[in-house]
Amino acid sequence: MDQRPSDHSREVADLISDLGLERPTVFGASFGGAVALDLAIRFPRSVGALALFGAESRFSANLGSTILLRALERLPLPRTSPFLNQFFNVLHGCRPEPGPLVDFIVRRCWETDQGIVAGRLRGLEGFDLSERLWEIEAPSLVMAGSKDVVVPIARQKALASRLPESSFAPLDGAGHVGFLTHRSEVASLVSRFVRRRVSSYC
Repeated sequence: MDQRPSDHSREVADLISDLGLERPTVFGASFGGAVALDLAIRFPRSVGALALFGAESRFSANLGSTILLRALERLPLPRTSPFLNQFFNVLHGCRPEPGPLVDFIVRRCWETDQGIVAGRLRGLEGFDLSERLWEIEAPSLVMAGSKDVVVPIARQKALASRLPESSFAPLDGAGHVGFLTHRSEVASLVSRFVRRRVSSYC
């Protein structure tokens, strides 16, 4: 089943309403970044600010994503699959050093059924908000890893340049999962961004 960002953004808007939150800062990475952008456009009163990582306004399929989708759709991939092991390296932007963090990322990836991952990739195929970015009222922080080969840093910088009120923060050496591998830097950037936003209201 395809999973479009618009389906999830409505769910997030409902959750924000149910929790009684008043225009919170919403963080979205990768597919979650697409959800956050859609949320800010379709439900502007639900969002106070956006913090994005590995996101873009229009999904650009490439050879890697096409091969991955076809494999996920047609093949039951074992945990020892060399193909998926190579995909994990792509997420990091390099071959990572073995250790607890790499093990954690692999475990979390395997916790998601490959059919769900395939559904998200299919749902992204028609995703394009590039002509609606001007509608976003919320200030935005766009963070990008210098080694992100899934959504290259140039495309993320272009996203920041097209958002009405945004700042851009590159993370040297980070890949597409830089929000995990460089979590301290990401947390500091988001924290400063939120503090500036709060102080502007005081």
